[in-house]
Amino acid sequence: MLRFIAKRVGTSAIVLFVVTVIVFVLTRLIPSNPAIIYVGPKAPQAEIDRVHTLLGFDRPLIEQYFSYLAGLFRGDWGNSLATKRPVLDEFATRLPATLELIGAALLFAIVVGVFLGVLAARRPGKIQDGLIRVLSIGGVSIPAFWLGLLLQLLFVGRLGWFPATGQFTSSIKFTDPIATLTGFPLFDSLVTGNWVAYTDGLHHLVLPAITLAAYPLGLIARMTRASMLEVLGQDYVFTANAYGLRDGLIRWKLALRNALPPTLTIVGLAAAYTLTGTFFVEIVFNWPGIGQFATAALLAVDYPVIMAITLLGAFGYLLANVVVDLIQAQLDPRVRNT
Repeated sequence: MLRFIAKRVGTSAIVLFVVTVIVFVLTRLIPSNPAIIYVGPKAPQAEIDRVHTLLGFDRPLIEQYFSYLAGLFRGDWGNSLATKRPVLDEFATRLPATLELIGAALLFAIVVGVFLGVLAARRPGKIQDGLIRVLSIGGVSIPAFWLGLLLQLLFVGRLGWFPATGQFTSSIKFTDPIATLTGFPLFDSLVTGNWVAYTDGLHHLVLPAITLAAYPLGLIARMTRASMLEVLGQDYVFTANAYGLRDGLIRWKLALRNALPPTLTIVGLAAAYTLTGTFFVEIVFNWPGIGQFATAALLAVDYPVIMAITLLGAFGYLLANVVVDLIQAQLDPRVRNT
């Protein structure tokens, strides 16, 4: 197992290194002057030249890259050209909101997706199976921003059940301020017993979490259904039925355990998808996470932020795959030899 972990971590490190090279070169190929972004388009040419030298863009490209790489190892990811603040500080204020949204969406997608997949495999070809397959295909096919707008029209405009945007009601910070413990506001409100803020946060979380969960839920449900149908055709399942074991025990304990490894692969990909999929959802629901920050950085050609966002996404993909590989290795020891 230790060799297996070392191999996966080593491979991930190589991939991250290659990503840094590609992203660094591509960002430098964008036809724009970062010094102008930093000081503004109306600054005098002398000031633009000074900032251009100060930021190190007058040095050879290879020297700039290794300087950037050394900064990454020191924990210095550069300063945002737009806000003039360190990129990591910007992330620290926005990442908790994004992680809470991603966590809620993944939990919903995994629980509901696996349940629907097992339910669909119970009677393949029947109405129940057909409805679940249509729901799964719809979740995969509908763009997140479009689904978010539809949910807002229905549950906010028509029914008035949920708030349209934001993470909390604006008056919460005055009436029931959240004590900061971990930086995750929803978790902090729960730990500190601030039930007004916690309930309000959950109320705001429902629609964006469902929107973000739609795509991974559809993938998980379809993969679980396919894996369950394959497992249910195995000899040991017929033997268990012949011994008179309950149908629920066979499906939810014997069959599901052996059907999970392929589903876990999809879960890993879905978890990585949510890191980038959350950008659209955060814009639609005005969620104060890194999605809005990343969008603004792309429009402003903010090099340090673009590189940091890309590295964060790559790290998320790799971390999700490593975690999935470890779980699969626990479920199936044969995976450790691959």
